[in-house]
Amino acid sequence: MHVVAGVLVDGAGRILIAQRPPGKHLAGMWEFPGGKLEAGETPAVALARELDEELGIAADPLSFEALIRVPWRYGDRDMLLEAICVYAWTGEPQALDASAIEWVDPHRLDEARLAPADRPILAAVRLPAHYPITSADASAAVASAALHAALTRGERLLQLRLPDQPVEATRGLAASMQDDLRRFGATLLLNRDIEGALRLGSGVGVHLSSAQLRSLTERPLPLGQVVGASCHDAEELALASRLGCDFATLSPVLPTRSHPDAEPMGWPRFARLAEAASLPVYALGGLGPDDVADARMHAGQGVAGIRGFL
Repeated sequence: MHVVAGVLVDGAGRILIAQRPPGKHLAGMWEFPGGKLEAGETPAVALARELDEELGIAADPLSFEALIRVPWRYGDRDMLLEAICVYAWTGEPQALDASAIEWVDPHRLDEARLAPADRPILAAVRLPAHYPITSADASAAVASAALHAALTRGERLLQLRLPDQPVEATRGLAASMQDDLRRFGATLLLNRDIEGALRLGSGVGVHLSSAQLRSLTERPLPLGQVVGASCHDAEELALASRLGCDFATLSPVLPTRSHPDAEPMGWPRFARLAEAASLPVYALGGLGPDDVADARMHAGQGVAGIRGFL
């Protein structure tokens, strides 16, 4: 079943969510408005029709921007949920089909209110295009300076990876940054350190290794603390989705100096894997900040990396 969902974004950056009415599957939960494609419809045509029927607005297709495609399974039913951002429309949205509608700040929305298939859409709305990672051989002082500089220039999702440093020193660095993380509305992920992220709480998440993906049976942090995962193939992407990770990195896309023996997958394979994944995917490996457009063209959320990012 092919379903299209509209993420309406107003001038203040708020998004519109709708509550599923009584009698429907997942009644009472919230979702992004939309519905099934009818025979012969394109996603854009279906979305315009659904927004008219559900909200009483005339959406401007020229303002549509593809966000993410989420393959999902509810019971014995497979669904492809295609999310499209909508930036312009005529009319005032009304709850014609839903129990209620609400404009919300995406960064303040409790994702537990959303139907499970809609949570990856919220993650894609929240996540930036860049995901910088600290150099593995950096000292704590160098990493701290690099992270603060990145926050100042606008980066909002960062990974602290210092494998040669003591765990407590890395946690201390993360703790010292929490005021700045709150001030900038940013998130810092600790590499592999679930316990440290749980201890630090707000503003700090964890980036899981592929080995951790295979050993865990449930999401390691509560909703609201970001969980990322390192993936290299379709199986690992599926594991990340089942664990409820907020996003994954997929690598290596291009040849890298750090892993010269690793065979790069190239953009076509990256696109196939990212499009089939049920969560946002960052391209990693041999890429820099200027490769965002290529990543977006190939179903990626954006790009991650070390060199050129920090």
